[in-house]
Amino acid sequence: MQIRWTTGRSVSALVLLAALSCTLCISTYRVFGNFWDEPEHLAAGLVLIDRQQYLYDNQHPPLARLAAALGPALAGVRIHGTPNPIGEAEGRDLLYHSNISYERVLTLARLGMLPFLLLLLAATWAWTRRWYGNTAATLAALFLASTPVILGNAAVVALDVPVTALTMTSLWLLLRWLEKPSAVRALWLGLSSGLAVATKLSAVPFIGIAAITLIVLRLMLAPRQPLPARWAHGLATAAISLALALLIPIAVYGPKLVYLTTPDFAPSLSLYELVGSSGALHDLAYRIAAHVRVPLGVEILPLNFRGVEWHNEYGHPSFLLGQTAREGWWYFYPVALTFKTTLSMLALGLIGLGLLAVRGWRAGNLYVLAPSVCFISILAFCCLYSHINIGVRHVLIAYPLLAMGAACATQAIWQRWPARAARALVLAALLWQLATLAYAYPDYLAYFNLLAGSHPERILVDSDLDWGGQDLRRLERVLAARHVPQIALGYRGTADLSLEALPPYTLLRPNQPVHGWVAITMLTLQENQAGYGWLLPYAPVQRVGQSFFLYFIP
Repeated sequence: MQIRWTTGRSVSALVLLAALSCTLCISTYRVFGNFWDEPEHLAAGLVLIDRQQYLYDNQHPPLARLAAALGPALAGVRIHGTPNPIGEAEGRDLLYHSNISYERVLTLARLGMLPFLLLLLAATWAWTRRWYGNTAATLAALFLASTPVILGNAAVVALDVPVTALTMTSLWLLLRWLEKPSAVRALWLGLSSGLAVATKLSAVPFIGIAAITLIVLRLMLAPRQPLPARWAHGLATAAISLALALLIPIAVYGPKLVYLTTPDFAPSLSLYELVGSSGALHDLAYRIAAHVRVPLGVEILPLNFRGVEWHNEYGHPSFLLGQTAREGWWYFYPVALTFKTTLSMLALGLIGLGLLAVRGWRAGNLYVLAPSVCFISILAFCCLYSHINIGVRHVLIAYPLLAMGAACATQAIWQRWPARAARALVLAALLWQLATLAYAYPDYLAYFNLLAGSHPERILVDSDLDWGGQDLRRLERVLAARHVPQIALGYRGTADLSLEALPPYTLLRPNQPVHGWVAITMLTLQENQAGYGWLLPYAPVQRVGQSFFLYFIP
């Protein structure tokens, strides 16, 4: 018996999986209050829509933020007065003091992320189907749609699923262009790459490094091209893609025109990033910039790059395996993927990517090799370069590639080993993968596999387990059910505690032990173990969701 899917059946399965994924994401909205980054993302997008200004955390371009802000804007949510200079504060004001309820604002913003989830599933399916067939495409979509980390991040206003979807689409379109360079394919590639860069700047190294590796392999593996004109045509179409990939991130900031400097040549950070601090080009650029207005994106985009470079240079407070550091660890992402990926997809995905690498290299076939090459090159870059180790969400691109590997491994095992035991093992792995959707619900973002044991907070915390005390609403219900009269709260997040349904509370301070009821987030506890170590001898009364411990200190 062989498992074969026609195109029609495969498309139908994709549609059903997409509908299931979106339904599961939407059903979690009511469980969680706002995650850490959601208020600022919402505020940044809405200020750009409402005031044509881009004010907050400008290391990130605005595309996904605009998608999040569109629904609230259509519902009448507006900026009140002069925007607050702090993005989190402006976002809180929008959530708690708009013309519609907190819940509705947050729901409308989160719905803006679902088109990117659909695109991610479709791109993974299309790439797999093109070179591995309908059956593998269906299995890849199944593995990806049943990955808790993907669903958890897709249910939050964040940039990671959007950039993953557009990066995956860009890599697939890159392969189509390499297969047969044409102006039309170059246009699609440039459009997708530009939108990916307009979502998050990690798309630049992800697409760039994968593209360089794939092109080098293409030159190594392909037969020599006898006609120089074909190479000239390829370079011309590549120029089209690069031009679009540059213009779209500028255009996404909107049509507003600005001067980069004043008539008296006031220093401009944007011009500094573009032309340096001195020289003939610097002087010419200032003379032009003082008299010619340019799109807002020309001013902001260089600052985006500078912001990311600065953030990576100075690092970010991180936690891994009981240690804290600012510059991270080279092995952070392999460890994160090991504990945050379902074991069935992790095992089958790595086996499948290995099989594809061997098969592709032996056959001299770049398109069979491609998922393995992209997985290794992007992960190696993140391990060697990134000092911002705050979650597996920064390498979500690994998951669709693992899903492709898992699909190919599943199909290969089923076809090559027809023994009942082998096929029973494959079916068990698939059922395990699907059962995780029920087992992990609704805590998809905070999911850890069985290797993590019962204390995943000892392995990873920030945005992998606790992303700003997302279980605050759960805590409120628990405190009400227990009739807690007063609480000491150790909280790191962006909710407005004064407007939440909490009993009278005091904020828990480091090195200040208290008595009575105490609730503390995992992020607060683990990233400052010295300050809150006095809690460690006590056993929690209850774990609330995945991000809070509740204690009673006699």
